[in-house]
Amino acid sequence: MKKINYSNILTIACFVIAALVIDYFFPNEGRFRYKFFAGKPWSYELLTAPVDFPVYKTDEEVNSERDSVRANFEPYFRIDTSVEERQMEKLRNAFPYRRFDPYLLFIEENLQQLYAEGIISHASSERLQSESRLRIKAMRDNVARTAVVDNLHTVRTAYEAIMANKPAFLSLDSLRSYGVDRFLAENMTYDEDMSAKVLEGMLHDIPVAIGMVQAGERIVDRGEIVDANTYTVLRSLRQVMELRTGDNRHLGMILIGQTALVFGIFACFWLYLWSFRRQVLYERRNAIFLLLCITAAGLLTEICVDGRLFNVYILPYAIVPIVVRTFFDSRTAMFTHLSIVLMCSLMVPNPHEFVLLQTIAGMVAIFGLKELSERSQLIRCAFFIYLAYALSYAGLFLFTETDAGKINWLMFLYFGINFILLTFAYLLVYMLEKTFGYVSNITFIELSNINKPLLRKLSEVAPGTFQHSMQASILASKAVEKIGGNASLVRTGALYHDIGKIANPAFFIENQKGINPHDNISFEQSAQIVIGHVTEGIKLAEKASLPSAIKEFILTHHGHGKAKYFYINYKKQHPEMTVDEAKFTYPGPNPSTKETAVLMMADAVEAASRSLSNHTEEEITTLVERIIDAQQADGLLKNAPLTFADIELVKQVFIEKLKIAYHTRISYPEEKK
Repeated sequence: MKKINYSNILTIACFVIAALVIDYFFPNEGRFRYKFFAGKPWSYELLTAPVDFPVYKTDEEVNSERDSVRANFEPYFRIDTSVEERQMEKLRNAFPYRRFDPYLLFIEENLQQLYAEGIISHASSERLQSESRLRIKAMRDNVARTAVVDNLHTVRTAYEAIMANKPAFLSLDSLRSYGVDRFLAENMTYDEDMSAKVLEGMLHDIPVAIGMVQAGERIVDRGEIVDANTYTVLRSLRQVMELRTGDNRHLGMILIGQTALVFGIFACFWLYLWSFRRQVLYERRNAIFLLLCITAAGLLTEICVDGRLFNVYILPYAIVPIVVRTFFDSRTAMFTHLSIVLMCSLMVPNPHEFVLLQTIAGMVAIFGLKELSERSQLIRCAFFIYLAYALSYAGLFLFTETDAGKINWLMFLYFGINFILLTFAYLLVYMLEKTFGYVSNITFIELSNINKPLLRKLSEVAPGTFQHSMQASILASKAVEKIGGNASLVRTGALYHDIGKIANPAFFIENQKGINPHDNISFEQSAQIVIGHVTEGIKLAEKASLPSAIKEFILTHHGHGKAKYFYINYKKQHPEMTVDEAKFTYPGPNPSTKETAVLMMADAVEAASRSLSNHTEEEITTLVERIIDAQQADGLLKNAPLTFADIELVKQVFIEKLKIAYHTRISYPEEKK
């Protein structure tokens, strides 16, 4: 049964988690994500209505109309006709024998008029006055009529009205003696249920829209000022799109679509790494770093779009390919950038413009910054990216709009802010190095400074070794540059590869001045001291907190090779004894990268070249061929990703550089006499 690779499963799980995070925070406001302001120019392409939709009033307009309806509403009062009948019957019964009495006729006529107009309670009268009501609806036998509030009476005002309307031929004292107030009663009461029902219906009937926009109808074009009418239409369209998104059926389809797209983009990125960069994919640190780059860019875009904080072109998307290119390679940087651009295009308005501009900016970032070693390089690259944005935007606008007068000049300001943010990549690289343990060319250049404590100590304690390391770094960096490796890495590694000789500098020939301490000890002891400079170097490297990439040069610059001088002499001295080869063999491991392999070759060739008596071209060539062929024969280069063509190129570089170093000339044949 095949063993399960849990590391691969964890890496895939990281991809799934990253996709779920992006999917969870994906903007859920439908497909309308334009940012607009009244009185400002429209900065996007021509917008037409995607569907039929009503033009809604603002909440303030609707609330104002509701307030107006409430203020002008006529509350309903119900007239009880039985009250009038009872009071009139009571009046007749009180004076049965005075049917034609002028006082009674006057009282009866006024009572009929007052009851017809309505007599309300004192509390209802005060309420109508406090609400400034001018009219009410008086309901008699389920038929409503409008009544003027000023014509309504309370029992008290009705009595006063009767007294005030007395004709001149009637005596006021005699009229009062009839006890008119006995026949006055409230016949009109407030109908709260009917009033609430009618008011609710009137409020409900207030139209929330002032018109309709047909599908395909032109709304606004790039560069046009968003006036009040256009702003109302855009706001209505946004409201409609958000309502459509909130519908369960539409929301479900949107979620399915965005999930498929997000997971599809992550799957493509995983397939790229699995097909071409497995060493990156299966080192979890690298996978997490790349996924964080994509996820962080996606989340920042979502926050910007959801919160409508600022224009998305302010976000420095090109900083991702710069950083990834610094730690990995250009192809991985480009594919990471494309994954980000494709994913973020699902969130932003005008996705076609976004994809075009960001893709061009990413390409310029990668081509314009082959290696980040100086701040000036970053500023120059950021300026080129700004130009790429500006020219691409202007070209696309002229291509689609053909009217330069409508161009949105604010976009160039956004690109300028983007340029400023890109310059912070230098600081970001440093932070990522400390977080993920990466080493950039910036760090290599800093470590190459010969004033660093460790290198300064090497130059003081073991000057011969220091000079050897300098020459080896020159040889190795030029050779690696020829075969497509990292020259900064091998240059720095070469400077530190022999720092272990600080512990016993006199035991190494380049530091000796006439006295050889090996003469007084056995070959085995000599071999152990020489081999020990590897482990001593690792101790010093750890104490100085050197990166692991530099430590690898210390460990591998001899691989599993032998201290041959002592090994061969020991065999000659003990021809009949079995040699314990482990005592004469370096701990290794063998080089596994182009850079470490080239340094192994450069280290051996440079050291051996010092022993040549004549530095002619023939002798240098023979030396280089012999040493490198011997390393191949011993299997020291079998793990390095080098082709035979690479090794031949390395040999040629070594020969040319050694010829220059020793100022060799061609040897002339002697003239025969």
